[in-house]
Amino acid sequence: MLIRLFFATLFVFLYAKEDNWFITNLEYGKMLYNNPRGISCAKCHGIKGKGKVITSYINSKDKKVIIKTVPIKNITFDKLKKALFHQIKIKPVLRKNPKSPLRFMNIMPKYDYLTNDEIKALLLYLK
Repeated sequence: MLIRLFFATLFVFLYAKEDNWFITNLEYGKMLYNNPRGISCAKCHGIKGKGKVITSYINSKDKKVIIKTVPIKNITFDKLKKALFHQIKIKPVLRKNPKSPLRFMNIMPKYDYLTNDEIKALLLYLK
């Protein structure tokens, strides 16, 4: 009986399709986007990376400041990886410009633990 069970298990492992084992890259990308090991991209970048307003406040000059994220739906692999790893160099002029979407770039958490395959899965989900 044990020998039959062994060969049946071996047969299943040898002839099963590899991509049916767990989840697809698209499903994995969605999972990462909604909860990449504890911090959700969706919380700030919205559904499918369209961007959204995080908060607003009145500054010391009585001006309304809106903190919003940039859309990441059409971002390239290289740009996404640089953003996740905090490797984007932003000119001081853009950081001080109240209309620049990059002025709050340093608010985003660092995701330097994501692998290239995980970043590709995120991009697949965003497209």
